[in-house]
Amino acid sequence: MNPTDPTLLLALEAAVPGGVRTRAVDRLAMAHDASHYLLVPQAVVAPAGAEQLAELLRVAARQGTPLTFRSGGTSLSGQALSGGVLVDTRRHFREVEVLDGGARVRVQPGATVRQVNARLAPYRRKLGPDPASESACTIGGMVANNSSGMACGTEFNTYRTLESLVLVLPSGSVIDTGASDADERLRALEPALHQGLGVLRDRVRDNPGSVRIIERQFALKNTMGYGVNSFLDHTRPVDILAHLVVGSEGTLAFVAEATFRTVPVRPHAATGLLVFPDLRAATGSLPALVADGPATVELLDAASLRVAQQDPKADEMLRKLTVEGHAALLVEYQEDAAEALAVRTAAAAKLLAGLPLAAPARLTSDAKVRAGLWHVRKGLYAAVAGARPSGTTALLEDIAVPVPSLADTCESLLSLFDQHGYEDSVIFGHAKDGNIHFLLNERFGKEARPQRYIDFTDDMVDLVLAHGGTLKAEHGTGRIMAPYVARQYGDELYEVMRAVKELCDPHRVLNPGVLMEGDPEIHLRDLKSTPQVEAEVDRCVECGYCEPVCPSKDLTLTPRQRIVLRRELAAAEAAGDTALAGELERDYAYDGIDTCAADGMCQTACPVLIDTGELVKRLRAEQRGRFSQAAWGQAAEHWGAVTGAGARALTVAAKLPRSASTASAAARRLLGPDNVPQWDMDLPSGGTRRRPQQAHEPHAVYFPACIGSIFGPAQDSSGVGEAFLALCERAEIRLTVPAAIKGLCCGTPWKSKGMTAGYREMRQRVVAALLEATGQGSLPVVSDAASCTEGLEQLLDGSGIRVIDAVVFVHEQVLPGLTVTDRLPSLALHPTCSSTRLGANEALTAVAAAIAEEVAVPADWGCCAFAGDRGMLHPELTASATAREAAALSGRTYAAYASTNRTCELGMSRATGHPYRHLLELVEQATR
Repeated sequence: MNPTDPTLLLALEAAVPGGVRTRAVDRLAMAHDASHYLLVPQAVVAPAGAEQLAELLRVAARQGTPLTFRSGGTSLSGQALSGGVLVDTRRHFREVEVLDGGARVRVQPGATVRQVNARLAPYRRKLGPDPASESACTIGGMVANNSSGMACGTEFNTYRTLESLVLVLPSGSVIDTGASDADERLRALEPALHQGLGVLRDRVRDNPGSVRIIERQFALKNTMGYGVNSFLDHTRPVDILAHLVVGSEGTLAFVAEATFRTVPVRPHAATGLLVFPDLRAATGSLPALVADGPATVELLDAASLRVAQQDPKADEMLRKLTVEGHAALLVEYQEDAAEALAVRTAAAAKLLAGLPLAAPARLTSDAKVRAGLWHVRKGLYAAVAGARPSGTTALLEDIAVPVPSLADTCESLLSLFDQHGYEDSVIFGHAKDGNIHFLLNERFGKEARPQRYIDFTDDMVDLVLAHGGTLKAEHGTGRIMAPYVARQYGDELYEVMRAVKELCDPHRVLNPGVLMEGDPEIHLRDLKSTPQVEAEVDRCVECGYCEPVCPSKDLTLTPRQRIVLRRELAAAEAAGDTALAGELERDYAYDGIDTCAADGMCQTACPVLIDTGELVKRLRAEQRGRFSQAAWGQAAEHWGAVTGAGARALTVAAKLPRSASTASAAARRLLGPDNVPQWDMDLPSGGTRRRPQQAHEPHAVYFPACIGSIFGPAQDSSGVGEAFLALCERAEIRLTVPAAIKGLCCGTPWKSKGMTAGYREMRQRVVAALLEATGQGSLPVVSDAASCTEGLEQLLDGSGIRVIDAVVFVHEQVLPGLTVTDRLPSLALHPTCSSTRLGANEALTAVAAAIAEEVAVPADWGCCAFAGDRGMLHPELTASATAREAAALSGRTYAAYASTNRTCELGMSRATGHPYRHLLELVEQATR
């Protein structure tokens, strides 16, 4: 790994003070994206605004240093990587402003598509593009790649719905293309660019051959080369420039802000999976289906169906299907009104009855079933890639052909798979648009020339172009198709594209090697090998879907980065690079292990269900010495005494705050910050001891969380335990509390710290106690802290004991027997990582809505990362994780603030300055 040039480093730090990272752990973490390429940057820079970005561009021009913009890193064609300076545009560019009642939206490039749509949801509007990677892909990437998706076709893609851009040009000039004087400003600041675009416009329009090619190519989804259709669609140079930037993959300018026209959300939909006997039958049915006007028609071949069957959210019909040569079309109809949808589906049923289906067709409006079908489809790429043979790299290609040619194209692709020995390859995609994706598994070595891949690519290019198609429909040209742009468009339009690049980026510093590249083998360079490391790591396809939900993403590393650094560490060790391996090990201890909340939120977003938190817990277990394991084993045996001592310590500390703060700080310096919690004045006094309780013919076993016995309740509150007992008494629900409750715990403290011996000891104690208390599993166990509910579920797995979170229990069994007498005017609600993983958020919001006129869940909510004691060991983690949610709540004051876990309440109270309480405490007050 080459060191960063000192002269460059000084210039970067002057341009972006405090925003430059050059450690190996930072550079290697950002050297990976979702593509099959790998380039290690000299530095990673995170500018805080457009002004710093402009200065950064000037530095790149002066130094002649390549510069690449990186946001979500979901790109599949290698356009988000750099061997020069990699600019992190996600960390500080996430603002979203809804305009004109949702008709328009102004967005910075670091916000994800899903975050923007969440802001638009109250207005029943959304962005036009609907990529499957919406949870992770950003607006910057959406503009850079001219994203489309499953329903938008070419009518509502990024290019068509764009209103204006704020651009930072390579010279540092800033142009707001939506300003009334934008064209004049472009002429004044960049006269050569303004004039040159006008010349190219006339050159294209005056060439009938160029016009024919453009009209044919851009009738399809098409992201090959630059969007030269802008020369036909627009006249003013500033408008041409804005639309050339769309799909330019960061090679022409930086998009500091984008304004879009939004599209309406049609709230009524019916979805169905149509199963055909083979691929030819499915694609042959497309003309009739497309003519019927469904919103989406998605293709899944037999291999895709086999992988989809393994998804936990797959419906029963799909799971039971014996897949042989089958193929399927996922079809959805959307309407504004239920009546219109009923008419539409009735007509569609007649059409479907005439199709050569292998199973009965059924269109459903059931939200849960529909969500399951779309979950399977949206996660299909990563799920298929995750099922690849260990040690191979997944390559996802992306083409479009006219719909009448799709069947022949698909069959020819299957023949090419066989001819070149690509087993287990899959075909899926947006059949309505003639746009399909196909995935190959290739084993790239560091030295070997990938001849099979070269031969296949040449044959595939011939096939697609022979059918009048495009070699890239959605995923951008990138490196993977850069050598083939001239073949698709011809020499004349290729020269026009080269002229566009020269006009905008005369120093050629923006993203070299991407989209416009003279090297005919650029697509064969810097290929990423995937060494086998460990089970959790080997399944990862580096898609980045996990990153937006990770609480440490703005502080240290994301789950993807934790995984790729395990690969880099293994590679360094295999190469005998002890210096690099040592550096990675040292920095990974804090960045990768200490500051991981291990909350499992990454698994909720991962298509192959990797819980990076479990990997971190295992690494923590490997770090723990015999003494630590023994100490935590003793704690498990005497847990009642331990929690009592902790509570007393908090009570004493609250009375002697200055002494407590000094003592904890000194102990942290002596024993290490990952071993001693930091006491702060906002921590409560200690809680009260849990007590057993017997009931005649109880309805459930109550397992009060030990968090409540360590941390006392908020001021003027008796705590969730008292509230839950009171609610159940009012509803005439009888509860029993185990006799040994004082010494019992869900096991999370041991599991999260990697204390395996103590976890085994606690598991034995809890299982025995709860089997007795529940009558061998005949009664459910109810826990009053979401994280403890989740911990108990894991600890009791296989015991036959059912666990229910107290909020869900109240929603289902308690609230129906109560009367709300005092509703709150407003309530700010913080879901938790555990309530999300438990699937309890729907019940959580329903209970909140029962006691409050307005319930606000910020669009930017996320795991608070307090994570038991992690927020006291590393308060900087919780501060980073809660910053955006706290900012979203800062504009007003709510009547109450609530969550479902005492430590989460502490974390959110610290972040917002408002006292958070358990939701059930508020329910108890509202039903007195």
